[in-house]
Amino acid sequence: MVTIAAPLVARGNLLAWVRQQFRASEAWFIGLAVIVGCLAGAATVAQGAIARTLQHILFSLPSSTRLSGVPTLGILQLLVLPIGGAVLAGFSHLVRARRRPLVDAVEANALHGGRMTVPDSLVVAAQTLISNGFGASVGLEAAYAQTGGAAASFIGRRLKLRRADLRALVGAGAGGAIAAAFGAPLTGAFYAFEIVIGAYTPSTIAPVAAATVAATLTGQALGSTPYLIAFASGAPVHTIDYAVFAGLGSLCAVLGIVLMRGVALVEAVLHRTRVPVWARPVIGGLLLMPLAAISPQVLSAGHAALRLDLAAGATLGFILIVILAKSLASIVSLGFGFRGGLFFASLFLGSLVGHAFADIVNSLSGYVVVDPTGAALVGMAALAVTVVGGPMTMAMLVLEATSDFALTGAVLAAALVASLIARETFGYSFSTWRLHLRGETIKSARDVGWMRTLTAGQMMRRETVATSPEMTVAAFRERFPLGATSRVVLTRGDGTYAGIVVPALAYGADVPLDAPVGTLATATDISVPADADVRRVMHTFEVTESEQLAVVDSECHVLGLLSEAYVRRRYAEELEKAQRDIFGER
Repeated sequence: MVTIAAPLVARGNLLAWVRQQFRASEAWFIGLAVIVGCLAGAATVAQGAIARTLQHILFSLPSSTRLSGVPTLGILQLLVLPIGGAVLAGFSHLVRARRRPLVDAVEANALHGGRMTVPDSLVVAAQTLISNGFGASVGLEAAYAQTGGAAASFIGRRLKLRRADLRALVGAGAGGAIAAAFGAPLTGAFYAFEIVIGAYTPSTIAPVAAATVAATLTGQALGSTPYLIAFASGAPVHTIDYAVFAGLGSLCAVLGIVLMRGVALVEAVLHRTRVPVWARPVIGGLLLMPLAAISPQVLSAGHAALRLDLAAGATLGFILIVILAKSLASIVSLGFGFRGGLFFASLFLGSLVGHAFADIVNSLSGYVVVDPTGAALVGMAALAVTVVGGPMTMAMLVLEATSDFALTGAVLAAALVASLIARETFGYSFSTWRLHLRGETIKSARDVGWMRTLTAGQMMRRETVATSPEMTVAAFRERFPLGATSRVVLTRGDGTYAGIVVPALAYGADVPLDAPVGTLATATDISVPADADVRRVMHTFEVTESEQLAVVDSECHVLGLLSEAYVRRRYAEELEKAQRDIFGER
């Protein structure tokens, strides 16, 4: 008996010791981030290989060719698209994915303290692989970030990390996945900061950077080919170019907003017309067929198409056709239920918009005003910022692709213009816009989940004495002597809320002793539900100018009482704790 239990105890003690090291030591935590980065990099390479293999088999592609790089597709190849919609619908029905919202890394960090489930994440990854593998106009970045974040969340929860550390580790995992995909550690790091964690914080810089470098090295060791090839604009960037590129950034912002609105509009129309959920991807696949017949560049994410159009060049007419067709293909794919993201699609579209912008400006002026390659890179970043968010993320992407610091400055200026326009006129990135359509109000991955867990029901002082509004003032004085309590909640015979009485009012000289105490009640129609978070509670205090609020259930039965002073103190305590987490004060 003892010989069996002893090793178990030893292993339990060892695990507890390891957990303590990760919680207490920054060096250990950075080492953990490196492990997560390696896992994220390996998972990214594996998923990319699976998707490419599917495309090569299903579309009968040559071994050295990618789907968006083939010249044409035959009718039998185009039929793969609706077949893919049917496969996706069958898989989603099999795993019952449509019956629950699947949490991604952004939502997990914003609302759930970094908590992601592995089964749901595998469903998201599989849906994305099916969609991309069968040719839908979506990228794999959503699957990469989902898998990397889920691996980090699983490990962090097993080690019982603090909330802030778990969020940082999820950001490191998601950022590592993006870094491995693009072969760009700085891009992955800023993706983690801006998109997943929601802030640059001293406590997250080292672990995130370590994870993205580890992920990039892992991807290279496993033979991964980075998404972007090295570009060189070859033209100097002058001060006037910043103004020209700002105009390009504005144009990209408009197109990005049209894309996001288009997806939402298609979904709304399908919902109103009550098209069955299972039929939507099949219909979407049928609609993609004529678009793909125009040019296969509209399919998949567009990696090969980006290389062809930028490296080999393309005519203005062809570029404009591809911009329109690719935009429609992306809207159809996502609107009709294919799973994936617009990360690389926005990069591809942005590069085409920039190239077309340069060609038009140069044609109108009669000489070269804008370098087409530089404009393509600026447009690539500006449109991606509008859709995905993260100005520094996209600026670093261009820097790592070109090593051109002057051009990167112009890219950042255009990206900031695009970001400003998107925030002012639209308010969301694509990921948070999708959450908004589902009823959430978050605009970034900034941690607001702790506010949701701090509810009125948790903070209230429970009421145990039922006091009827019909009780006379005399009886009220006997039950509540002056100074015994500051507030009394009145409840009717059925337990529903009837108002709040300040006992001192019942001791006024002009108050009739036989009058019902309910005549002295205030806030008779003001209360908060038990699940109201601290922000809603504080807003209610401000609007009603009340010092006390009753907490009620769904049937308006009184559960307890809240004071404004206590709520503000609890909010300040939690806010201070969040600030300590940001600066890594353990």
